[in-house]
Amino acid sequence: MKFRPLMILGAGSDVGKSILTAALCRIFRQESIWVAPFKAQNMALNSFITPEGGEMGRAQVVQAQAAGLTPHVDMNPILLKPSSDVGAQVIVQGKVYGNLGARDYYQHKPRLVRKVMESYRRLAASYDLIILEGAGSAVELNLKKNDLVNFSMAKRIGAAVLLVADIDRGGVFAATIGTHHLLTRVERRLLEGFIINKFRGDISLFDSGVKIIERRTGKKVFGVVPYMRDLLLPQEDSVALERKMRQQTGVSSTDLQINILRLPHISNYTDFDPLEQEPGVNLNYFDHHHYPADADLLILPGTKNTIADLLYLHQTGLAEKIRNYAKRGGRVIGICGGFQMMGEVVRDPLGMEGTAPEAEGLGLLPLITTMAGEKTTTQVEARFLGLGEERPLVTGYEIHLGITDLIGEGRGVFEITRRLGQPVKLRDGYASQDFRSWGSYIHGLFDSDIFRRAWLAELRRGKGLEVAEAGVYTFEAFQEEQFDRLAEVVRGCLDVERLLRVIRL
Repeated sequence: MKFRPLMILGAGSDVGKSILTAALCRIFRQESIWVAPFKAQNMALNSFITPEGGEMGRAQVVQAQAAGLTPHVDMNPILLKPSSDVGAQVIVQGKVYGNLGARDYYQHKPRLVRKVMESYRRLAASYDLIILEGAGSAVELNLKKNDLVNFSMAKRIGAAVLLVADIDRGGVFAATIGTHHLLTRVERRLLEGFIINKFRGDISLFDSGVKIIERRTGKKVFGVVPYMRDLLLPQEDSVALERKMRQQTGVSSTDLQINILRLPHISNYTDFDPLEQEPGVNLNYFDHHHYPADADLLILPGTKNTIADLLYLHQTGLAEKIRNYAKRGGRVIGICGGFQMMGEVVRDPLGMEGTAPEAEGLGLLPLITTMAGEKTTTQVEARFLGLGEERPLVTGYEIHLGITDLIGEGRGVFEITRRLGQPVKLRDGYASQDFRSWGSYIHGLFDSDIFRRAWLAELRRGKGLEVAEAGVYTFEAFQEEQFDRLAEVVRGCLDVERLLRVIRL
């Protein structure tokens, strides 16, 4: 049975659109409906590589997983990856389209709309229900003329629209009734109602609030969703990372202390989500405002602008602190851009990052990286070479610009055995001879349970700590539990039957 497309729009940014879309994907999957997510245009630095080698935003990856699907770039045909305050790398249907400023981007709108609709039509032909996510606020009046992702998309496909408002931040009546007031007549016809999100306390206390919204707008409040403080699913924006930094807790003497550098252009920090759930691991994000004195491991994550973030490290004194930490015997690993930073120098002769022609690296590994060539976007399987005869399997993905060359003594970190499904034999990454410092281009490697457990066990032995028994926690099973819990909570407070009546053709 085919259904009318359903669109989740927001009264503002960070109101919970992505998570509620994931919840609905899981709920409708449980209802045996063949459902897929879609977001016409996403802006994020956390991205993913599909099995075909296409790049897309993490939010739609999570939503696809909630729906039980393999992610595909048609679910997010346009991805904007900010590289500066005024420009972004534009990814269209999984491939680099170009680096554009905002005004230049708008000039490409007619072609981009065609690409968006191509992707949407392919999905709509393959699935019974498409759940679309909007971006930011649905009624930014100065931006509506160039809108690709909110009501303009809803109008093109005749979607039923639900508007999400965040009651936790206050002003929920202004957010709902005010948004309704700013809608055009056509937009009001598409709007079926509201979801009030992130309510703390006894939801029945807002019964009168629901009546006020419904009376003032003539639209249904489909549900009031509680604040799910301990829900643990991958998120993609800097707001979520700021929350992680605020929620950090103290460390026990029996814990491994892992410190992750929060770079100005940090990307793919979801790489480290599996480590957060490991028993006996304390994960701490830091920047130049707070540099923790002690750590068992320091991680340099990915970045959308390696040179700009290297300059930040030098300007704030963090570069010297990281070097001194490594000289004292500290362990340092770098992923993607963090790996590039560990070398002697990063060069950008073609101005691909647009910051500076080169920047001095941290000098932890004898490497030179040159920003040149096409962007690498591949899924890989590899074996980790840093545990002697034990070579645990890793699955992950590469997503980077630049060619990194060894100019001294160094060891490979991974042996890639498959790339985009084809057998290969390639070296990835470099390590110091004692393997206390190493870097790799592979994202998502900590999702691999066997590798993660073996690597953490080696760290614990190095600290003289007891090694936990294997098999305590699997990341994929944990994520599935989170999806089911999310669906259970949202189903319990959302009028799903009424929603099905609205979208049933």
